[in-house]
Amino acid sequence: MQEKENILRILKETKDAVKIEDNVKLKRLSDQTIHTASITQDPDNIAIAVIVYSVSKIIERKKYQEYPGWNKFYKVFVSSISNSINSIERNDNDGLKKNIEIIRKEINTVSGRIRKYIQDVFRRASINKASRIYEHGISMEKTSKLLGITLFELASYAGQTGISDAPLGRTLDPRSRIKLAMEMFG
Repeated sequence: MQEKENILRILKETKDAVKIEDNVKLKRLSDQTIHTASITQDPDNIAIAVIVYSVSKIIERKKYQEYPGWNKFYKVFVSSISNSINSIERNDNDGLKKNIEIIRKEINTVSGRIRKYIQDVFRRASINKASRIYEHGISMEKTSKLLGITLFELASYAGQTGISDAPLGRTLDPRSRIKLAMEMFG
């Protein structure tokens, strides 16, 4: 894992934000993680960004908390975040990976309708965070592989959000290039 101190801070703040149901803070924490994930392309950082963002979306939708299975999911999530913090403090990367995997597996063991909703939130969060990594200049192919989504999903989402239309990605038409060159050299 790279940027250990930053991830440790983010997980500690995530734990506090989850307890008070501050979904706005959780989204900001996820965005902070994405910047690091874009630079390092570290799967642990990426997984944490997706998890934090997903939980922000789940907490935002209060109706999920009414479904059977919510309490178990919440307890496992908070416990896994605490254990992840402990793992980082002990330099136990395997422990961190194990706790990230516990959160992912818990999604599949939640019963009833909440399972489908949580799975959907995590899938959409992966696509959203992939688009943010792509926005930082990582290729679509690499980004889709890092987050386990298809190129089609990423391209569709990026096209809807306008990321692919960012001014840095546009080239000048031939006349404009000639004009610019003439101004520079002439």
